[in-house]
Amino acid sequence: MLPPERASDPLPPEAAAWRNAFGALRPGSSPCRYLGATAWANIHDACTDFIERYGAEAVRLGWTAPQLFGVHPEHGTLRVDWCGVLMIGGRKATNIEAGRILFDNTSGYRDLPGLPVGMPIWEFAARR
Repeated sequence: MLPPERASDPLPPEAAAWRNAFGALRPGSSPCRYLGATAWANIHDACTDFIERYGAEAVRLGWTAPQLFGVHPEHGTLRVDWCGVLMIGGRKATNIEAGRILFDNTSGYRDLPGLPVGMPIWEFAARR
């Protein structure tokens, strides 16, 4: 039986794990050397919002933590070609689909040919 606080959690376990791991990162302390405080605060806010609003749907559609929150294992967000969809721009998502996440006037795609896969930013932060 689940504890009462978990019994009412609308997120599936994968998304709840994202919330817990991402929530351990402080919005006022960037985990990446070249990611400024304001940019990180915006990304943190947008990712937190995404997990709560779209986390269950992201899991259902098969999105993974690296596809959403990935960063380069050595250079963090400096290598945007390794970044997950939510780690670029700091804008809140407006919708999610099987292959892309929509923002106000742009989209981030999951399966681009040759796209390297990064590690979740919370794993990157733990290695520092």
